[in-house]
Amino acid sequence: MNISIFGLGYVGCVSLGCLAKNGHNVIGVDVNQNKVDLINQGKPTIIEKDIDVIIAEQFQRGVISATTKAAEAITKTEISIIAVGTPSTPQGHLNLKYIFKVAEDIGKAIKNKNDFHIVVLRSTVLPGTCDKVATILEMASGKKRNEGFAVVDNPEFLREGSAVQDYYNPPLTLIGSDNKKAAERVADLYRELPGEIIVTDLKIAELMKYVNNTFHALKISFANEVGNVCSALDIDSHQVMDIFCKDKQLNISNYYFKPGFAYGGSCLPKDLKGFQTLAHDHYVKTPIVDSIGLTNENQIERAIEMIQRFPNKKLGFLGLSFKAGTDDLRNSPAVRVVEALLGKGAAISIYDKNINLTMLTGTNKDYIDARIPHLSKLLVTDLNELVSSSEVLIVNTNEVEFVKLLRNVTDKTIIDFVRIDDTLLERENYIGINWSIEKLNKENYVSNEDTVLK
Repeated sequence: MNISIFGLGYVGCVSLGCLAKNGHNVIGVDVNQNKVDLINQGKPTIIEKDIDVIIAEQFQRGVISATTKAAEAITKTEISIIAVGTPSTPQGHLNLKYIFKVAEDIGKAIKNKNDFHIVVLRSTVLPGTCDKVATILEMASGKKRNEGFAVVDNPEFLREGSAVQDYYNPPLTLIGSDNKKAAERVADLYRELPGEIIVTDLKIAELMKYVNNTFHALKISFANEVGNVCSALDIDSHQVMDIFCKDKQLNISNYYFKPGFAYGGSCLPKDLKGFQTLAHDHYVKTPIVDSIGLTNENQIERAIEMIQRFPNKKLGFLGLSFKAGTDDLRNSPAVRVVEALLGKGAAISIYDKNINLTMLTGTNKDYIDARIPHLSKLLVTDLNELVSSSEVLIVNTNEVEFVKLLRNVTDKTIIDFVRIDDTLLERENYIGINWSIEKLNKENYVSNEDTVLK
């Protein structure tokens, strides 16, 4: 394919060389004449392992060149990759002026071009940026999106120092677009590389780089906090984390990585508090560990707020224990929610087949007696009775018996804390705690957070 790359910095230079090595003809575009001259001399614009050899070889083959003129590059190519910088403003927002300027230049260049053109954002951008780029392209070119051109997001996951290695050995290749043909065309650039090619929505693709790097920063900081506690205890922190990483079932896996409701039970709250106390007793600051409980409290408050958006409705809780298949009510976030709502006068019924009041003993009984002393008045033993008498159903545990029942419920609002069944996601009467909040805003109000995002 014939490809133009706008921006000859780190990502642009690596992409230019590697795409050429994979058999494509690539033209680099940059406003910096020095960078253009370097490419046209067969030299890289950055210092990075192996890229100098690749640029030199591909220049000798005659498949790479560079120019300062956008129109010249657009005329000769079918795909344009935007890889210009997105520096932060002093307030922490992204400075997108370079991307928007490139989009305007591309739009003007494709105005008189008959062929369909694909514009790919490789730069790191926030959700919604591709839509803004598409609008600029429409205004500059006079063409309509997905008729004269398409916009695709293809975030890069390259690390400085190993960028070429990362390019040729990606864990996955991510492509976001609202145009299937354009997405497949961009995917063709990466067919020879290992790793799954994932085609998804534009906004998901735009967000992923931020999610990835935020987690990477979290991993480093978490490991450092563990290391600081270990140091205070004269324990080898590297041995601790080596052992930690050997658990591929829970620690290094996708387990626990599904957004949903707050954690509860006897182990996580107790052991988290224990580790915090250990750090405190040795005068070690652990702000990340300390914030875990705060985040959990925020999720409980979020659940309460969601339910309160349906005032004076009869509420039916499907499950009360902290997870399915157990009668453990200790630190169950649902108990906290019920307790708060009862304090505000809500009418509540609860169904949980695992809870038998006569069998509650010890700390489990003490906990529920302190939180909901009149639980017996709220529990019902007939699931169908609870559904028929409730106006809002709150799903707290992922029990199989709830799935079939909810598929047939169309006249009740369903608030789901566990994402119990994906077939419910498009229902008008369904709301997930953090995967379909927009429905709640449409029906009730637009929150301050949503106003900011818009």
